[in-house]
Amino acid sequence: MTAPSETPSAPEPQPESVASGWRRRLVWGSVGLVAVLVAAWIGAAFIPRWWAQRVGDQVGGSIPTGITLGLVYGFLFTVLPLLLVVWAVRRRRGWRAYLAFAVGALALAAPNLFTLGIAVGTGNAAHAGDRILDVEAPGFRGGTLAGAILATLFVAALAYLAASRRRARAELDRLRESVGEEAR
Repeated sequence: MTAPSETPSAPEPQPESVASGWRRRLVWGSVGLVAVLVAAWIGAAFIPRWWAQRVGDQVGGSIPTGITLGLVYGFLFTVLPLLLVVWAVRRRRGWRAYLAFAVGALALAAPNLFTLGIAVGTGNAAHAGDRILDVEAPGFRGGTLAGAILATLFVAALAYLAASRRRARAELDRLRESVGEEAR
């Protein structure tokens, strides 16, 4: 019988293969960045007009409807992303989970971000959206701002109440423990 021949182990990665991995990541990262920039450029020219027309269709030129719809949109699309963020940071997670939560929060906040882009934007599309909201959705921007402020205060109050409840429970447990030790 002959001795079994040694099987060659996996070859050590060559510096060239490590460099090609980084090059591939750099190329894909650059392509992704360019795609995001092009999408943002196209979005900046299209979204403000489109969003203003959608809101204008819903409001129909009525001031009370514009204020009410703005309050609802402002509150709802601020409270949902904030609650998602609060829920996401309560536990330690991986960076991919945090990225997914951030994308989700931005998607939930999109209507408010569109309105903000119209209100503070300086481009032609933002100015066109501004004029559309002035005529077809009066009161919507102010209602959205008020709703967003109310939602922020609401989430802050919930966070305060949750923290004070945790502190009260911890204090109660500490007192029960100290009473239990004294009874012994």
